[in-house]
Amino acid sequence: MNIKYRPFTLFLCLTLIVFILFAPHFMMRPKIDELVDKIFVKEIEWKGIITVWDYPRLDITTGYKYSWITKKIKEFERKNPGVYIEFKPLDSNFGHIKIDTALKSNSCPDIAPVGSNLEIIAKGALEPLDEYLTQEEIDKYKANAISAVKYDKRIWGVPYMMENYCLFLNLDLFNQKGVKPPESGNWTYEEFLKALKDLTYDSNGDKEVDIFGFNSYIMPNTYNAWGIILSDGGRIVDYKKGNYSFYGKEAVSGLKKLVDLKLVHKVTPEEFGTNTPMEAWRSFAVDKKVAVYPGKSSFVNVLKVLNNMGKGFNFGVANFPIGEAGVPISSGNTVTAYGIFKQDDKKKVEMCMKFIKHLTDDEGQKELNKQGVFPVRKDMEEIYKNDEIMSTIEKSLSYSKPIGVHPKWKEVDDILQTQIRMALLGKKTAEEAIRDAKERIEKAFSLGR
Repeated sequence: MNIKYRPFTLFLCLTLIVFILFAPHFMMRPKIDELVDKIFVKEIEWKGIITVWDYPRLDITTGYKYSWITKKIKEFERKNPGVYIEFKPLDSNFGHIKIDTALKSNSCPDIAPVGSNLEIIAKGALEPLDEYLTQEEIDKYKANAISAVKYDKRIWGVPYMMENYCLFLNLDLFNQKGVKPPESGNWTYEEFLKALKDLTYDSNGDKEVDIFGFNSYIMPNTYNAWGIILSDGGRIVDYKKGNYSFYGKEAVSGLKKLVDLKLVHKVTPEEFGTNTPMEAWRSFAVDKKVAVYPGKSSFVNVLKVLNNMGKGFNFGVANFPIGEAGVPISSGNTVTAYGIFKQDDKKKVEMCMKFIKHLTDDEGQKELNKQGVFPVRKDMEEIYKNDEIMSTIEKSLSYSKPIGVHPKWKEVDDILQTQIRMALLGKKTAEEAIRDAKERIEKAFSLGR
């Protein structure tokens, strides 16, 4: 006898059979998942918001200032569900003031590029990071990169990149006046000065000089022109003793060389010393009224973008002029390193460290050429092998002198830069500016480390 089942009845029967066969599996699955989680639980397990502040860095491939970090943030959030990165940009010239204000008001972000700032480290504002780095990881960093983040035998930041100051040349102006750029990028101060004089002239016949050999600016926390100031061997701080040491004939002669460019040789615009960073940069990059401009290596990308837009010019680079020091000195805070501000939650510190390692991974180091800066790792030294300009700048890293490696540097810097500006404005001689800076700094601060 053939039994015919209706479709609905057949569906119910099949459902019942499936349930009978697989019910034990479904009932046991939560316990199995729980067991697997316990066995394979990740070492870092945290969910929440991480606030990150950082400076703009132009990506030559996109033309945007934050595309590199927004890309890394999206990658990290995908790999770590439940973790959200709240990013806020810092102004290139005044970001340090925002960070200083945050320190005073106890409103710091979780992560910022302050891991090589000894002033912040000495205040106890950062988390020590030794336990999150293996010796193998530490050994991969260049010696000057890892030394920049060490203090009291602890590591306070993860190095990300190195940058250097150099002299940018408007080669169109050089060619128009028949002035040859320095061979191999090196020149003495005398050769440098002669070129600047030849490149300072009246271009339109109105008897007013409108093209200048040199321009820059002076303000706290910026060191564009310090390759000239330190060219005769002056040192700001004696790091062995921890004492202020920017005085004596080397300091005076170095400052006098910079001051004389404006007051004696007249190869700079009159506003040099009172102009803003933007005004100084515009005179060189946009108005094309200046032949030589000191700036960071990352400016190479900006000039390339201007060229791609049809608004640029042929440019080259050179080292700072060689003085009594015998080598072309460059200066500034060359190592950028990310630090983590003090946290109550150790798991959050671990997640912050995981994010920083993501920012500074192999891919991030290889792509630093997009930003016009240099790797901090020993195994990443070939990213500019086909770029003559960046290779030239990279070679000068060995002549770079770090500035500001002192717990009280901000106060020292404010006094020193003010005195330098006074000399540039003709209100003091170089000797008087150096003497007054020494007296005020030693009176106001004890410089022992």
